[in-house]
Amino acid sequence: KKNVKSVICKKKKHLNSQHLFLFIIYILSARELPVSHEMKASLKARCDIDKSAAGATLAVNAGDVKLRASMTDATIVNGPSLNGLALAVEKPGFFIIDYNVPKKDFRFQFMNTIRVSDKPLNLTYIHSRGDKRTILDGTLVFDSANKVSANHVIGSRNCKLKYIYVHQEVTTFEQIYDVAKNSWDFGVSRKVYGEDVLRASYQTSNKALGLEWSRNSKLNGSFRISSSLNLAEELKMPKLSAESTWDFDM
Repeated sequence: KKNVKSVICKKKKHLNSQHLFLFIIYILSARELPVSHEMKASLKARCDIDKSAAGATLAVNAGDVKLRASMTDATIVNGPSLNGLALAVEKPGFFIIDYNVPKKDFRFQFMNTIRVSDKPLNLTYIHSRGDKRTILDGTLVFDSANKVSANHVIGSRNCKLKYIYVHQEVTTFEQIYDVAKNSWDFGVSRKVYGEDVLRASYQTSNKALGLEWSRNSKLNGSFRISSSLNLAEELKMPKLSAESTWDFDM
């Protein structure tokens, strides 16, 4: 009898984990919202020196809620499977619920904005059920050029403090202090030719230098080419990667 009860309990947990996401979608879709029937798809390809990967995302607007499904090449290669498949429900600016299908794992993210001395403070709460990790993130915006943020993993020393300064809406300077590593990271980026951004970064903890060129265009698609170099290694060989994204309205 104990074995039978344990099997039933396991099945109940399994069913709850699988169907909770579908139940959330059902509740949201049951609301009388003006459905826009807007559907968007995106394709992403990434190529490194030693490997390449691809992915696709399909998003549907259901009133003020977005339903999203994403997959990687692991979903299709070697026959259709659940590997790399993820589902999400999102209400922009309020919450995001992600469900990793093969891992049967949920990730909850809630956003809110409060005002501190008439300055907006953007708060984000993230909880991953699988690894039982909770993250708190806050960003205080002083003006269009200055803002500070803090990111902390509850129950650990992982905490990062960041200050961002934007000069004339063109050049951005970043300073990040990692409390756990007691080290600083620096970054600077600049907009060029309207849609292109050049960025350089340096991590003092591992002496890693990074360079990046990216473009975000609605007409010609988006891409990112990055290179990283570890200055602490005797044989200094840069690691290169390229990523492209194409968006489609359906």
